[in-house]
Amino acid sequence: MSSRKTYYVTTPIYYVNDVPHIGHAYTTLACDVLARFMRLDGRDVHFLTGTDEHGQKIEKAAAAAGLAPQAFADKVSVSFRELIGAMNYSPDNFIRTTEPRHYRACQALWEKLEEAGDIYLGKYAGWYSVRDETYFVEGETEVGPDSKRRALSTGAEVEWVEEPSYFFRLSAWAERLLAFYEANPRFIAPESRRNEVLSFVRGGLQDLSVSRTSFSWGVPVPGDPKHVMYVWLDALTNYITECGYPDTSDALWKFWPADLHMVGKDIIRFHCVFWPAFLMAAGVAPPQRVFAHGWWTNEGQKISKSLGNVIDPVELVATYGLDPVRYFLLREVPFGNDGDFQRRAMIGRLNGDLANAYGNLCQRVLSIVARNCGGQVPGKGPLIDADTALLERARALLAIVRTELEEQAFHRALAALWDVVGEANRYVDAQAPWALAKTDPARRDTVLWVLAETIRRVTLLVQPFMPGSAARILDQLAVPEAQRAFSAFDAELLPGTALPAPQGVFPRYAEPAKAAS
Repeated sequence: MSSRKTYYVTTPIYYVNDVPHIGHAYTTLACDVLARFMRLDGRDVHFLTGTDEHGQKIEKAAAAAGLAPQAFADKVSVSFRELIGAMNYSPDNFIRTTEPRHYRACQALWEKLEEAGDIYLGKYAGWYSVRDETYFVEGETEVGPDSKRRALSTGAEVEWVEEPSYFFRLSAWAERLLAFYEANPRFIAPESRRNEVLSFVRGGLQDLSVSRTSFSWGVPVPGDPKHVMYVWLDALTNYITECGYPDTSDALWKFWPADLHMVGKDIIRFHCVFWPAFLMAAGVAPPQRVFAHGWWTNEGQKISKSLGNVIDPVELVATYGLDPVRYFLLREVPFGNDGDFQRRAMIGRLNGDLANAYGNLCQRVLSIVARNCGGQVPGKGPLIDADTALLERARALLAIVRTELEEQAFHRALAALWDVVGEANRYVDAQAPWALAKTDPARRDTVLWVLAETIRRVTLLVQPFMPGSAARILDQLAVPEAQRAFSAFDAELLPGTALPAPQGVFPRYAEPAKAAS
């Protein structure tokens, strides 16, 4: 667990040439869970997301839509804002690269790089992918059966570009980057991505073209407005724009360096090679960690517009419910690996983990309490070994989940919580409080108190993952809002507290009946 009181977590800023899909939802969800957890754990959190609105791709897409680039960006950016509400994210701000403050930050960073001698004017001649906004050397491309040259790594079509360009002396940074990686072994995660970046840097770095003259939709280069900045230099700067750069007296500068940049694996190179080099050259500390997660497929198929199998997160929520979708995305696949979205797996998690295991535990315990304990938190009598064992497992969860989330191991954190849910269900069956009602009411009450207390502790930790559902369960336990932060983790339920009537939180999912043909 970090000793810092602040916690700054960022999504990549999303490119406004498309509507949000499951990949965008997944990245932001991971950041949202971390932000919510850290707030509950007493950290001063800043959670940033936003949109990347410059570049040749946007300029072309806007022209095709018959709109000015700014009007096009305004229109498409809205869909990413709407996803925040649809998925119940909790960002502290939504940044756009067309904001005046961002222009100021980019130009200030550029001037620092110039002062350091790391930018020079030259001429770029090489292959460029408009779709990826990325430069490729000859060996990173191939001519396909359609006679079009494409990038080997992404399949995007590339075009030959020759134009004046400013360059960043990336070639001079290889050894300093390798030394930085060695001194900061947690900087790149997971390990497979770290190895990928190390291999790339050890292979030698070429100077990076950081300006374009063939289009104009971007941040003008200070002192030479015929050039606009390379979209990745512009985009990456958003993380420090938000903190007030270049004004380090800004109230938000306390959050820099960022604790975590969450990204997809396709943009690891920009965040782990270019970005720390830019920052160190400008005399700014690099972020503490970059985590690159995997991609989703759909029922075993690569997701693509041409196949018509793009997964709309809003449609998922409409079909399965908000919190079940949030739970599934972070539970189903080890975070960092690629994952396959399968309807049967989604339904299995909803009905198995949520309705049968967790939901049924809450419903049957609280229903027995309502029938037998006068609608109040039951009394707590002497504890036996079985009681203590379950309570100790529940008490241990905060430290376990804290450790797992520091490593972005969402799946392991959820598995630990559901292990205790499973243990609680077995405890119910073994203790049979319905039978104790006739033979030993005091013992029945103790069993029910142990179960209710276990549910409370588990549910406090479920809050970041499924905030709406957790709130409903905590309401049914009469846990005050002031006691839902982790500082109250050891504040036990008070016997005699009035409880509302129990209500189910996770209904089972049934496939809609097919219409008769």
